[in-house]
Amino acid sequence: MTDVRVLVDELAAPEPGRRLAARWQLHRAGCALVEDVFAAWRKDPSFDVLVAGEPIIGIAVPPDLFARIRQEMDMPPLSRVPEEQSTAEFEIHGRGPLMDILTPVDSEGPIQKFLDRFGPGIQQIELPVSDVEEALKILTGRFGLSPVYAEAREGADGTRVNFLLVDKPGGGKVLIELFEAQR
Repeated sequence: MTDVRVLVDELAAPEPGRRLAARWQLHRAGCALVEDVFAAWRKDPSFDVLVAGEPIIGIAVPPDLFARIRQEMDMPPLSRVPEEQSTAEFEIHGRGPLMDILTPVDSEGPIQKFLDRFGPGIQQIELPVSDVEEALKILTGRFGLSPVYAEAREGADGTRVNFLLVDKPGGGKVLIELFEAQR
């Protein structure tokens, strides 16, 4: 598999085929990080019925690359992100997997901290659910997980979100965002 940083750069390639190939490879890489975790969660029928779609990969990039990717993707609209998140974001739709591209808007926010520590790459895996609070109740009660926030909060475009930091295969952690799918 190609290095994740190379794939992230390919999201700004001038050729649509290269961008699409990078999206698919990044999607597969992100899903591989949480495959075992999501499979265990989905064995619980109470949780499984709450899952409202496929995982979405959140890619953190510096502002210059964010602008180039957005330009090559025909300027998708920016998401409305709560100011305290210090993040700019847009979604890539169309052919291929849905993907969120994230960049910092200041030097103190979580995306900038991720970039400082890891560089451009897969920052989070987003899982749409029909009820964030109910999903968190199941994950904390039956799987012993602790959400990042005591209660769900507003996310991009008015969604309700919360986050979990879970162990990934081979060590380290992966950030999972549960977001309440729009009806």
